[in-house]
Amino acid sequence: MITKRIIPCLDVRDGRVVKGVNFAGLGDVASPVELAEYYSANGADELVFYDITASAEGRALFTDILCETARRVFIPLTVGGGVNSLADFERVLGCGADKVSVNSGAIRNPALVGEAAKRYGDQCVVLSADVKRVDGVFRVFAKGGRENTGMEAVEWIRRCVGDGAGEIVLNSIDTDGVKGGFDLEMLAAVCDAVSVPVIASGGAGKIEDFITLFRSLPKVDAGLAASIFHFGEVSIRELKEAMAANGIPARL
Repeated sequence: MITKRIIPCLDVRDGRVVKGVNFAGLGDVASPVELAEYYSANGADELVFYDITASAEGRALFTDILCETARRVFIPLTVGGGVNSLADFERVLGCGADKVSVNSGAIRNPALVGEAAKRYGDQCVVLSADVKRVDGVFRVFAKGGRENTGMEAVEWIRRCVGDGAGEIVLNSIDTDGVKGGFDLEMLAAVCDAVSVPVIASGGAGKIEDFITLFRSLPKVDAGLAASIFHFGEVSIRELKEAMAANGIPARL
């Protein structure tokens, strides 16, 4: 089994890290630059930054915070929010990001994934899929979980991987912020459909949730979480030690 990654997620709005439940009720947490530095120094394998209102507000993703974070942090950085064109990819990578996450931009222009993969390589293109059950079907949502696209999620993800997406962040809206565990059913469906790395997002509430995730779904490459790390409910060091004690490879 390859080493499993632990990835804190920083949802940024108006220059601050925020966190809500089921993509709603956002509350202020901290400075993104300071939080990123803290995680980098305390065992995070990567960081994910989302400018969570850029798409809904129709504006470009923040750059000053990203540039400052990239100067101070030396673990891989994935950045998304308001990425709608190759020019946005260029700008985000130019600010120091290692990978670019695209969601609503790919829904609006499905050719974007393939174009970006050809120019920057599959390893730079991350598809972030916000997915929710609607009448028992996994549906893709856009604009930070605000808009139901009507698209079936597994087929959409499979298509984007075929076009060149090198990694999937699967965000379950149903379990986001609820802290009842990852959405194993949804994750299993996606892992069975694609061969690229899949990052589980939404639902982590305790260390055991990560153990269950990696034991139940060995194809999942990484676990992503926000509030349990932001509020000190789980430390990355303790989590990785527990993973190692349970036979799950982790970078200690």
